[in-house]
Amino acid sequence: MNIFLTGATGYIGGTVARRLLDDGHKLRGLVRDAGKGQRLAAMGVEPVVGSLDDASILTAEARRADGVINTASSDHRGAVEALVEGLAGSNKPFLHTSGSSIVADEAHGDMASEKVYDEDTPFVPVAGKQARVAIDDIVRGAASRGVRSAIVCPTMIYGSGLGLARDSVQIPKLAALARKAGVVRHVGKGLNVWSNVHVEDVADVFRLALAKAPSGAFYFVENGEASYRDVCVAIAKRLGMAVPQPWPFDEAAEELGENGAAYSYGSNSRVRAKRARAELGWQPKHPSALDWIARELPL
Repeated sequence: MNIFLTGATGYIGGTVARRLLDDGHKLRGLVRDAGKGQRLAAMGVEPVVGSLDDASILTAEARRADGVINTASSDHRGAVEALVEGLAGSNKPFLHTSGSSIVADEAHGDMASEKVYDEDTPFVPVAGKQARVAIDDIVRGAASRGVRSAIVCPTMIYGSGLGLARDSVQIPKLAALARKAGVVRHVGKGLNVWSNVHVEDVADVFRLALAKAPSGAFYFVENGEASYRDVCVAIAKRLGMAVPQPWPFDEAAEELGENGAAYSYGSNSRVRAKRARAELGWQPKHPSALDWIARELPL
């Protein structure tokens, strides 16, 4: 297939690109500048210079491609609308990346939630995630416009990327801040729990969904879970530091941003990838974020 990929220079997109190239697909990837475009071309992806704000480029590329994958942003509504416009009536696949913070709470790190969601569990998103859920609804609704659209919704992603970007967000950010401050810190008590998944296992869901996801499908992507306290303990051991320390929410928000402290680092996000396993036949190969931190987190 000829695939148009946004986020090709990013962490998720780069790993997806590597896997799709290995499968024999041809890729055109959106890139903001010519310098990154050269690096992308060296990887085997034909660069398309532009941004998510360039609606005409996105629509034209979607019309030209046999399928579209958006890994660039979960929150850019205009880009999604432009891609859907280009695909409408074609029955081509459109895979959009969301994120499991759509089921996040506002625990601020101080409690572990007993709520565990799968794809059939009703939920009401917190105010900070309503816009993302609305975009997911647009993607799934594109099925009624003749698009084989599907949502891929990963949890906390770990592992080294296979493309131009090596690091994910959550775990490497905590490690970088620990190196800077000399101590590992978790928001509040660190009792909040997140499901997690290795980036290569995420890429496998994209590969499978591209081939056989039905229109309007939604897939959580996870293979295990851990509290932020346990994640931080593992980081501390890997970096040879003392036990992690609580991080008052207001102080964490100054460093991580209000949204990041509340949802990416302070919330619970516990899900089960029921449909990816049952519907796509997904079989993840990497079982433990904590084991990866202990063995492979870059020092």
